[in-house]
Amino acid sequence: MEKILIVEDEVKIARVIQLELEYANYEISIAHTGRQALDLFESNDFDLVLLDVMIPELNGLEVLRRIREVDDNIKIIMLTARDAVMDKVSGLDSGANDYMTKPFEIEELLARIRVHLKQNNEVSDENISEIHFKHLVIHPLSREVYMNQTLINLTQKEYDLLLYFIENKNQALTREQIIEAVWGYEYYGDTNVIDVYVRYLRKKLDQNDISLISSVRGIGYMIKD
Repeated sequence: MEKILIVEDEVKIARVIQLELEYANYEISIAHTGRQALDLFESNDFDLVLLDVMIPELNGLEVLRRIREVDDNIKIIMLTARDAVMDKVSGLDSGANDYMTKPFEIEELLARIRVHLKQNNEVSDENISEIHFKHLVIHPLSREVYMNQTLINLTQKEYDLLLYFIENKNQALTREQIIEAVWGYEYYGDTNVIDVYVRYLRKKLDQNDISLISSVRGIGYMIKD
């Protein structure tokens, strides 16, 4: 389970974000001040930080600067009510990966989190030589998929979709979740494209008339162990 640190001094806002992210299967910690944020950061291994700019004790930009002194890789999304261009420039120049201005839609926040964490997974995949799942063997470095020792020709999106299903196995995934994770939160096309690509994957990867990808009525799709 990926771990996210929420740094937000407004208790109600922090709680709302926490509930939404926990529902999306993230492990959440909360800090209401800059010093609390640094203490939690030093004692935990987080995958991403949601960092408000206007927080007490140490402001968000100072927290960002101190985190970047010791960790260049962790993803940091700045959250603030301030929308001046210079505020955004300061945050990004100080090492933030992304910037969202309050108020924001939680769906967009979730989409951006998925995009940044996916980038983390792609980097970590560089150290994985093989992924074994049922009758498939996946080679992340070459982006090749073998079924019973036979190379299966997948397009880039077919490969990305298959890997996303496997990374989130045993979870019922909505079409919206899949679109945002695989195609990106800026995609504005029809979610029916998911049905098309699932059909492509089933045709290429199903074995003995048993579907690798299960349909979840009223929700979307999932892959089970």
